Amino acid sequence: MEIVKAHAFGNDFLLLDEAAAGVLPGADRAALARATCDRHRGIGADGLIFFKRSAPFSASMALLNADGSYSEISGNGIRCLAAWLAGEAGPGTAITIETDAGPKRLELLARAGMRTTFRAAMGPPEDVTRASIDVDGVPVEVVTLRVGNPQCVVLGEVSEARLRGLAAKLAVHPHFPAGTNVELASVEVPDRVRILIWERGVGPTEASGTGACAAAVAAMQYGGAQRDLAVVSPGGSQRVEWREDGLYLTGVAEVIAVCDWRGGRAGASASGAEWMLDPTDQ
Repeated sequence: MEIVKAHAFGNDFLLLDEAAAGVLPGADRAALARATCDRHRGIGADGLIFFKRSAPFSASMALLNADGSYSEISGNGIRCLAAWLAGEAGPGTAITIETDAGPKRLELLARAGMRTTFRAAMGPPEDVTRASIDVDGVPVEVVTLRVGNPQCVVLGEVSEARLRGLAAKLAVHPHFPAGTNVELASVEVPDRVRILIWERGVGPTEASGTGACAAAVAAMQYGGAQRDLAVVSPGGSQRVEWREDGLYLTGVAEVIAVCDWRGGRAGASASGAEWMLDPTDQ
């Protein structure tokens, strides 16, 4: 199978064209995601995106995290897919991607080789709420919301120790029955927010598109930040604008490899998990 690898600020994804690969509806997609995303025995990625083209510059997608769990959307993931769909197209090209969080429209702003810059219309944030959550007997003030997927933002100290302690516990806290993405966020100046991310089903990631949007909303609503700012994560800086019609996310994506996956066909994958392909693809 041909699998494309792309990344956005180090948040990396594998892209699988379902029609070209012949993946059947009954395939064990979770097992395939775990096998291909494995950093040591697979290609390595934060998630696997199954996509179906509907036109040269549009497609539908479904995302599984590295552990095989489901995710409604990824802001960086849609940008990676858009970079692949755009091919050699130039600035001004519009890409539409249907996700489980609704259709997202991305505008290609610039390109340098396979490195592209997109502005994505992410829609309005939903269910923005302040809450106090008990973590190991200590109340933690958070901002919860949805940016197509569940998010939990903790404004204040941003450190690796808090990421691996507090953020990791919040991601699987009973307050969030389906789990949540967590961002530690600090408003450094009104137009810049620094974050660390613990992604549901993945763990620490270098960047997150929806996480950047969530942190920006929390900072704008409760941290004194302005409505157009840079969100800086370990992988780089993304721009988030909160306009009257919703959030806009601007950043880069880069296609880095086209891989010939041989970790399994109609039988066992590299991790030993079973999944299915069209028998004609054996």
